[in-house]
Amino acid sequence: MKNGLAFALCLLWTASGLSAQESPYVVTYDHHLEEPGNLEIEASGTLGAPRSGSFYFAPYIEVEYGVTARWTGELYLEGQATAGDSGVFTGWRLENRFRPLKREHWINPILYFEYEGLNEATRIGKEIVGNAHPRRESNAVLSKVPAHEIETKLILSSDIHDWNLAGNFIVEKNLSAAEGFEFGYAAGVSRPLGTLASGGACRWCRENFSAGVEVYGGLGGTNGFGFSQTAHYLAPVVAWQVSSNSTLKFSPGFGLTQLSNPVLLRFGYSYEIRGFGTQVAQWLGGKH
Repeated sequence: MKNGLAFALCLLWTASGLSAQESPYVVTYDHHLEEPGNLEIEASGTLGAPRSGSFYFAPYIEVEYGVTARWTGELYLEGQATAGDSGVFTGWRLENRFRPLKREHWINPILYFEYEGLNEATRIGKEIVGNAHPRRESNAVLSKVPAHEIETKLILSSDIHDWNLAGNFIVEKNLSAAEGFEFGYAAGVSRPLGTLASGGACRWCRENFSAGVEVYGGLGGTNGFGFSQTAHYLAPVVAWQVSSNSTLKFSPGFGLTQLSNPVLLRFGYSYEIRGFGTQVAQWLGGKH
């Protein structure tokens, strides 16, 4: 496991040269925030195949809004269904990302804060933290166990030429149980497949596609920091800009440890409404 994880980390962090474009990442965050006044709605899902137990599907909806040039807010609604079990609503998340520096730098930090009103049946896997534990309880049992959590991330990201390199360090605290802090990480490298726009409208042109790879996993907790008893994944990522305001993403994740799912399939479709805030303000102004 350690050799595979070390190889994956080296693959990401030794990539040279990294551009400001919609990234294909599913788990890793970079420093690009939503444009002020724009609203993006995304429907996504995670398909998991555990080493023991039945496969599951965890869909979720994200609503992201550019509050200012340096503040993006996001609301998640999520659920989960397991083969041979049941489907349940697993809760909501309220996420905020802040850019402390006004200008672009060689390394751009973003501060991330999220409050999660979840239950223990959640499986969307937007972050992998702490130690991995096999699930044996049914969704009916897990959905009754609250998991109110606070999650923070330090996001570091760089654009160099046509490449983006991003790394996240994650700290999570479950407020519903007497647990310590849990840690995790995510890192990714990506670039557009084409950098020169074609002369006419073209959906299948190379510049409409971006690709890369990300690696993510848990780092234990305050009772034991490190790689022991943790799950880690290596995942190619691909994004297709279908139109000027819609994007498709796909990512197959491959488990690197015995406690990881062998495969995680992630996919999503996002649609951006540009100038949403201005339109709402004009509509409200017209009501008076």
